[in-house]
Amino acid sequence: MALQWRTDIFSTFLLIVFFLISPISSLQSAINVWPKPRVFNWPDPQAALLSPNFIIISPRHHYFSSAVDRHLRRILTEKHRPLVDPSVNISSSASPLQKLTVSVADLSAPLQNGVNESYSLHISLTGSANLVSSTVWGAMRGLETFSQLVWGDPLRVPVGVSIWDAPLFQHRGLILDTSRNYYGVEHILRTIEAMGMNKLNVFHWHITDSHSFPLVLPLEPELGAKGAYRDDMIYSPEDVRRIVKFGMEHGVRVMPEIDSPGHTGSWALAYPEIVSCANMFWLPAGYKWEDRLASEPGTGHLNPLNPKTYEVLKNVVRDVVDLFPESFYHSGVDEIVPGCWKADPLIKSFLSNGGTLSQVLEIFVNTTFPFIHSLNRTVVYWEDVLLDDIVRVRPEFLPRENIILQTWNNGVNNTKRIVSSGYRAIVSSSEYYYLDCGHGDFLGNNSQYDEQANGEYKDGGSWCGPFKTWQTIYNYDITYKLSEEEAKLVLGGEVALWSEQADPTVLDARLWPRTSAMAESLWSGNRDESGKKRYAEATDRLNEWRNRMVKRGIGAEPIQPLWCARNPGMCNTVQKI
Repeated sequence: MALQWRTDIFSTFLLIVFFLISPISSLQSAINVWPKPRVFNWPDPQAALLSPNFIIISPRHHYFSSAVDRHLRRILTEKHRPLVDPSVNISSSASPLQKLTVSVADLSAPLQNGVNESYSLHISLTGSANLVSSTVWGAMRGLETFSQLVWGDPLRVPVGVSIWDAPLFQHRGLILDTSRNYYGVEHILRTIEAMGMNKLNVFHWHITDSHSFPLVLPLEPELGAKGAYRDDMIYSPEDVRRIVKFGMEHGVRVMPEIDSPGHTGSWALAYPEIVSCANMFWLPAGYKWEDRLASEPGTGHLNPLNPKTYEVLKNVVRDVVDLFPESFYHSGVDEIVPGCWKADPLIKSFLSNGGTLSQVLEIFVNTTFPFIHSLNRTVVYWEDVLLDDIVRVRPEFLPRENIILQTWNNGVNNTKRIVSSGYRAIVSSSEYYYLDCGHGDFLGNNSQYDEQANGEYKDGGSWCGPFKTWQTIYNYDITYKLSEEEAKLVLGGEVALWSEQADPTVLDARLWPRTSAMAESLWSGNRDESGKKRYAEATDRLNEWRNRMVKRGIGAEPIQPLWCARNPGMCNTVQKI
């Protein structure tokens, strides 16, 4: 607590100094940083050459030193060519920039929820620059900002610039589902690299589901051996450690999700006795929707009344905690489908003796939560555990100090329900943050697509359609209509890419630059200094940032024709359409 107080005081001091020195000013040229910094002061826009012998002087640190080396290589070799040449002249009086000196107040602060990510950056007219941060994680954000300020061949950099920056929300993440379709390690690493570029800090890894179990675990090797699609579609312990280390070097935490008790059909390939309704057709002929066995093809729920379930699950938790140092453990508990448990003889007997499905789930949570918490983990659940209409757990079994709830339904309404109940929230509203929406569904004989025969258009058949544009994502205010105290319980948000219809061939384009839109809205907001939504001026900046990401090897999809960038203002509207 004392350490956190000291770093917070340090950040506050830096912010006060910046406001005393000069007011906030807007970027006056095509110089672009994404996400936009909180305070950017450049009173006399001019630039200097970057010395070919430019160096970064920084303290040694296990992860930060790797980041310094990476950014230095990029700064010296990128030679970025903006879509629109910056309207700034090379100063005749400014010396070539020779060095960037990095100062970090606390080298020992771990990468965890709430860590101080603030930094200040000053680039002088006299050939030097200074980056000051409370922690190495804030310094990483500052290095990314500095790298985006450099452009051209020969290399140029703005001078006389002062920046103070810090995120509005502490949790800024991305969910990737690697169960429904498999992603090789190299694709996960590229995604984490792009996250670092966008100042995101949580890679939420939805590793397993009913469709496959690609994770190899030492205590339960049969789950991966039998549950993976193929023996070359697995994540070994060495793969996981590589991904976690890579994340640390980019300031990105890797949060594992082992969804249970629902979404566990793949476990039945190794342990059929602990999985209810496994390998059954998800919606048998003649069944009503409320009697379905799953909400999509791929059935199976762990049986909370079978003691063997906990023998296996506790081994899984032990291994996952050993592999992932992250203090948040996502345990799922979403989409409990009554029909699946009702199809299990043991649970059916329990229900016939007066038990309820909610009691079955409470047995599961009351057995698993204390065990996960005993391993020094904060447990994250999907909102369903508290808010589901049919199967839910009473709040007295969900301690607020040790549990975080993640929203995915009903937009700000469910966020309000969670925080007004006193729980911390991570926002992933499907109406705004689900990147897989708008691509139809994956059922093979779905007659709703024959729209001429049905006589109506149903938004392409996607349950969460339409497609979530970058503007939709950018404009979403995740604390809308919350009180000041309620808003404090919102840790941040995560966009999600569920992989029923995604795999490595479309990964980058599905994620970027739409995820960049969330990154800025959670880092510095989606409004200007007057409080007006700034999506209009963000368009040109995102266009430029997308161009730079592509040059860096990220296959981000375009948001406009190149003509729009070359003809500023010509692609705008002057009226509501």
